[in-house]
Amino acid sequence: MAEKSGPAITGRAPAADRPANIRNVVLVGHSGTGKTTLVEALLHAAGSTNRAGRVEDGSTVSDYDEAEIRQRRSINLTVVPVMVDGADPVKVNLLDTPGYADFVGDLRAGLRAADAALFVLSATDGIDERTRMLWEECAALDMPRAVAVTRVDHPRADFLETVRQCQEAFGANVLPAYLPVTAGEGEHRTVRGLMGLLTRRYHDYSTGGPVEAAAPEEVADLVASMRAALIEGVIQESEDETLMDRYMAGEELDPAMLVADLETAVARGTFYPVLAVSTTTGVGVAELLTELPRACPGPQERPVPPVTTPDGAPVPDLSCDPDGPLLAEVVKTVSDPYVGRVSLVRVFSGTLRPDTVVHVSGHGLVDRGHEDHDVAERAGGLAVPLGKETHPVGQVVAGDICAVAKLGRAETGDTLSDPDRPLLMRPWTFPDPLLPVAVRAASKSDEDKLAQAVARLAAEDVTLRVEVNPETHQMVLWCMGEAHQDVALDRLANRYGVNVLTDEMRIPLRETFAVPAQGMGRNVKQSGGHGEYGICRIRVEPLPSGSGLEFVDQIVGGVVPRQYIPSVEKGVRAQMEHGVASGYPLVDIRVTLYDGKAHSVDSSDMAFQKAGRLALRDAAEHARVAMLEPVDELSVLVADAHMGAVMSDLSARRGRVVGSEPVPPGRTLIRAEVPQLEIVRYAIDLRSVSHGTGTFSRRYLRHEPLPEHLAKRHLAEQHG
Repeated sequence: MAEKSGPAITGRAPAADRPANIRNVVLVGHSGTGKTTLVEALLHAAGSTNRAGRVEDGSTVSDYDEAEIRQRRSINLTVVPVMVDGADPVKVNLLDTPGYADFVGDLRAGLRAADAALFVLSATDGIDERTRMLWEECAALDMPRAVAVTRVDHPRADFLETVRQCQEAFGANVLPAYLPVTAGEGEHRTVRGLMGLLTRRYHDYSTGGPVEAAAPEEVADLVASMRAALIEGVIQESEDETLMDRYMAGEELDPAMLVADLETAVARGTFYPVLAVSTTTGVGVAELLTELPRACPGPQERPVPPVTTPDGAPVPDLSCDPDGPLLAEVVKTVSDPYVGRVSLVRVFSGTLRPDTVVHVSGHGLVDRGHEDHDVAERAGGLAVPLGKETHPVGQVVAGDICAVAKLGRAETGDTLSDPDRPLLMRPWTFPDPLLPVAVRAASKSDEDKLAQAVARLAAEDVTLRVEVNPETHQMVLWCMGEAHQDVALDRLANRYGVNVLTDEMRIPLRETFAVPAQGMGRNVKQSGGHGEYGICRIRVEPLPSGSGLEFVDQIVGGVVPRQYIPSVEKGVRAQMEHGVASGYPLVDIRVTLYDGKAHSVDSSDMAFQKAGRLALRDAAEHARVAMLEPVDELSVLVADAHMGAVMSDLSARRGRVVGSEPVPPGRTLIRAEVPQLEIVRYAIDLRSVSHGTGTFSRRYLRHEPLPEHLAKRHLAEQHG
């Protein structure tokens, strides 16, 4: 693929020298609201690029991955620093996150690395349920939030209606700090300027760039009422009763003091300003660039996440101090074709320097094949990322974000610290991937590369799980959804050069005896050479799910010598693994060995193993063998408005709803038992049925008999 011609990066964002000059702001919102385009506009306004890139052209700084360019949407978390000039320049690390629900891993990584969230909403699309859930997630983290309403110049834009929806969804403390002033209607509607409600300064955009001018008279009443609501909200959150008394008495308050109080309330996470932006005309971009370093808290104003030693002892009193003990976290891992593995790291305490030995602690290191919960390795060079470009730096202080090369064993979520003072940060959680796709190598050469490629893919993406099913022997990639699945397969082919074929996911069915039966195994071969002689008679009875094999010895009189009784059991177990009817493992039976016959010369361990296998197969021919299907317990969390549709859908999948309970605000948790055959694609179907509001978890419960008509249909499909 030919590389798209993008904007030239004319500025650099070096590592900051102190936490007070850093802001880490994550951009969140559902797909299509314009987060990436807003980042481009801010980069251009800050002088970092000579022009703003376009998603449609594949020329943006943040969406540089080939898959992102092809699909025209963000897939990865990208760090884009911009320098905001002033008396004391501030480095703002913009963390552009994917809006599509499948890529929640990179969203969570952005939330972990950030100190404030900017919700990007479209003035034409309103607020969906996923955005409400994101707001609640940020609230649970006590993360300061602001709202940027984009596309205010669109003919269908309704800024005031979007603000009303924000207040309905997020609370009364979501209030506009700026008001877009429009002219014309429909296709002829334009945004003439932007009114600062606290400062009462009007920025006129009608002639191009913002010029301070007198506010239009026709919006005077609207500005007055909105300004009054904003001031009352700011004063109430400032908790300054004297200030409220002065305001109620009609005293004119200093705008600079009101702005300072608003910034304090935003940093405290109790007030959420709304700003208006048009990335096509530039309206509001300069204002947003100015407000981000002022309203968003610096890293030194935010608490460090809980920390322990690797053995679990609490570590108190850590702060964002460049001179403190080193504490950093890998928030994302990527593979670079030229430099190998690169770790995106947020430094919470201390100062990280290149080519130093760091202690790597991780909650999953043992699972990844390391003998200990922690390892030490030498970090490579440090760099400040700016899209696909990186700029080497000599050190990175607490509060900043950087790319670290050559951390071969550190993975997403691992903690980096000083080897003399090892630390471990509390892990962050990810939803389980619940959409499976079975893959196999397309050729022998691909087969040799497949295992390593999927291992590297899983190391990069914590929301991707790789499993080789021990019963079906399929390699299964568990993904978050169809888009996530497409990206995983795309990366296998284009990044790692592995061509794979996808197969239908095979559910691990099993067999059991539906009724008691008897069988005889006769293994007699006495012609020529060393003979074989083993005869056994067994009774087979079904047992409850999960019982496995219960082998009972009822031999009397030594008709089967004691040393050969375990051989019969071994043969029975071997046959159970291969099944007796349809090739699926046989489970949950009691086998009673009650009679048999041996030969003084020709009997042997192997002879009675074969007899045991033959006896089980013989019993199956005289009984009805039932197929068993695995049943999962599903816990489905869904908005109340879609609860009925979800429960009806579960019933249509042969599910049994066993309970439900309300989960504030406005959701219901439904618990149901559903066969695995019916929920292979449930991650996709639930999203459709619940309009994106539903999430679920699952756990294996037991195996149950598969209805006979479905068993026949399944066998016909399996054997073509």
